[in-house]
Amino acid sequence: MNEKMIEAIKLLAKERGLEEEVLFEAIEEAIVAAFKREFSDARQNDNVFAEIDRETGEMYVFEVREVSEVVDNPKTQISIEEAKQIDPELEEGDTIEMTIPVESLGRLAANAAKSAINQKLRSAEHARIQDEFSDRIGELASGVIQRKDSKFVFVDIGRAEATLTRQEQVRDEKYNFNQHMKFLILKVEEHNGRPVVYISRSHPNLVRKLFEQEVPEIANGIVEIVSVAREAGSRTKMAVLSRDEDVDPLGACVGQRGTRVQAVMDELGEEKIDVIEWNSDPAIFISNALLPAKVVRVDTEIVTRTDGTHELNAKVVVPDHQYSLAIGRAGQNVRLAARLTGWKIDIKSETQYRELLQEEFMSKFTVAEEGTDDITDASSEETSEDAPSTIDPVVADTKDDAGDGEA
Repeated sequence: MNEKMIEAIKLLAKERGLEEEVLFEAIEEAIVAAFKREFSDARQNDNVFAEIDRETGEMYVFEVREVSEVVDNPKTQISIEEAKQIDPELEEGDTIEMTIPVESLGRLAANAAKSAINQKLRSAEHARIQDEFSDRIGELASGVIQRKDSKFVFVDIGRAEATLTRQEQVRDEKYNFNQHMKFLILKVEEHNGRPVVYISRSHPNLVRKLFEQEVPEIANGIVEIVSVAREAGSRTKMAVLSRDEDVDPLGACVGQRGTRVQAVMDELGEEKIDVIEWNSDPAIFISNALLPAKVVRVDTEIVTRTDGTHELNAKVVVPDHQYSLAIGRAGQNVRLAARLTGWKIDIKSETQYRELLQEEFMSKFTVAEEGTDDITDASSEETSEDAPSTIDPVVADTKDDAGDGEA
């Protein structure tokens, strides 16, 4: 090894984002491994180490031997006479480092060393990817499509190759080679001895992070994204609020002439985005969530289940001509509104609502009428049995109460 090799190592460390010392130590370990692999006798001595001069590139291999009066194993021991020739101050039980000629490693050992170095570099690279992307889970990553198969899309995200699984893909997106896109980092997992970065294009938080990037008021906390409901590739509803009464949350997200929301839609392939204003009043929030449909009435009910959890039910009334709009194509509008608000939403048109009220009224009227008939029949039976009495027993009771002076 020479000074040019030292420069090459330093350059490699810089390109890979590794510490230079990590590479030097990897090479030293590889040399030891190659030495033991090449020379079987060397395996008898575990105290073998290598050293590289960080300035000149000079490489040394040492065996550590114990000074002994009687030499039982010449690979791990050295006689006291031989040791004193090297250093007169050595005594029995001391250790001495014996230099081994590096040239004796041979070509096979050099190849083994090269393989070990590459393995160390891979291990260091894997550790770096694990550490770097574990801290970026839930954040955005810009990437370039490299290749794809029937299940996965592989994306270059700068310092690593990420995997986009079928579940995290958007149905109508093509993922063409060399296409630039933005992704949400989902997780980092070990697979076949290496870290794999998993990303998503369909997660609702991708929309959240894109708006954080486009809208300064969201990034600095003035405007907050409360919730997001998304059907990837088709439509998203996002509820926002402002912590500054002078800042309009909807205007901030939409931007002048719609530039901000349009930038997000462009990244998502023209996916429709409804930005609505959050409200602490569930009725108002649900009405906003069902936009663009107009809502006439919202009745909310909280039902406590046997396990102590709560079921949030909302009955919503809309004008007849707004009913289809409120439901949305294949029920999408009401489905997204329910996810956004957390309420189970039952939508009725005004006509349906009136019919329902009439049915309930008639049902109560029928029950009341049947109850009156039962009372009348019972009274008739009592009167025929007690024919001599001509006083109504209820009235009598009331009069008796009055005579006692009770109200």
